[in-house]
Amino acid sequence: MKIREVKEEDSFALCELLNEIIVIGGTTAFEHKLEKREFANYFVNGEELVHSIVAIDQSECLGFQCLSYHSELPNGWLDIATFARARPKTVGVGTALFNCSLEYIRHTSFSYINATIRADNKSGLAYYTKMGFKNYTITENVPLSDGTLVDRISIKYQLNCD
Repeated sequence: MKIREVKEEDSFALCELLNEIIVIGGTTAFEHKLEKREFANYFVNGEELVHSIVAIDQSECLGFQCLSYHSELPNGWLDIATFARARPKTVGVGTALFNCSLEYIRHTSFSYINATIRADNKSGLAYYTKMGFKNYTITENVPLSDGTLVDRISIKYQLNCD
């Protein structure tokens, strides 16, 4: 497995990977498939994007992770999003991506990484807990597009910046 920065030409494959996750449901805040242009704005070249990496095995995309600014977070915080291929799963993709993201921001002035996860996303919560994130707030009863109410759990990772 190789980790590298996301390139514009990765947009189609990564958008397809994310759209498959969206269609399966329950593990992302996105509820509707994204068009390539919309995807690129979030994860490839958007104004809020700080860093975006992809895990590749030969020429196949296994997953990707992005760090972004978020207007609702305090100064010195980044928001993280991690997506791993649903089928077939590849063990270790999320850990490898997170380790590379940490290396990237090790010598920056950022203090925390935030992840906000749907409470029904057990695998996402388990992943971020394994990476060392700690709960800090819950937003209750956030409506999904079908009206279902789901809590959002915000968790943080404290960076040890040098």
